[in-house]
Amino acid sequence: MTPTRIAAVQMVSGPDIAQNLRVADALVAEAAAGGARLVALPEYFPLISGNETDKVRAREKDGAGPLQDFLRETAQRHQVWLVGGSIPLEASIPEKVRNSCLVYDDAGRRVARYDKIHLFGFTRGTERYNESQTIEAGGEVVVFDSPVGRVGLSICYDLRFPELYRAMGAVDLLVVPAAFTHTTGQAHWELLLRARAVENLCYVLASAQGGTHPSGRRTWGDSMVVDPWGEVLGRLAEGPGVVTAEMDAARIAELRASLPALQHRVL
Repeated sequence: MTPTRIAAVQMVSGPDIAQNLRVADALVAEAAAGGARLVALPEYFPLISGNETDKVRAREKDGAGPLQDFLRETAQRHQVWLVGGSIPLEASIPEKVRNSCLVYDDAGRRVARYDKIHLFGFTRGTERYNESQTIEAGGEVVVFDSPVGRVGLSICYDLRFPELYRAMGAVDLLVVPAAFTHTTGQAHWELLLRARAVENLCYVLASAQGGTHPSGRRTWGDSMVVDPWGEVLGRLAEGPGVVTAEMDAARIAELRASLPALQHRVL
């Protein structure tokens, strides 16, 4: 298989959904112009505000809504496979949402949906997060086939749970849209991304929120592409932009042949 280019979009989303979508579209266009076949947006790309209930008001029914229309039309217009970071979809509990990652192919057809399984909770001084207050957890592991190979989906806090990735089986690419806090990102983001790449002998594409948002929230950023040996092929520290790199199936095969760790699994 010929190497293919993949891209991570980094954003600093705010409360204005229309503006966020304009920025996302421009960055996907930039990635497509650079030859990317698969592009990933960050977690919460359409909306980050100071009020966590804003995403509940913006939630959509599965299969219909302006955010889903945007993803479908953007993938089709730019002729890329688009991993839609995450958007709020309806949950079974009226006052909550599913934090959902939707994937559309280059013809605008939806090929996958993953609902974030692990919900972030963190307390240190005045910094507090409790996603379970507004988000209903998903429960299904999701993988799909694409032009760049077999892809596994996860979102942000999922990165800390290696058993999720093991449950995917052998994949060629792990996608991690995220909005890591500055505190936790500074300590663990790169470490965890490189570990997931090495232990699964696959590429990792991490698209993050990165900067100080209008609400005052600060996200870590450092969107990157990591190869199966743990080498960082490209990264963007902070601010809106695009990170691209070549994904080479021959590289995966070579490393899995020389270090058949996936075959040596016992548990």
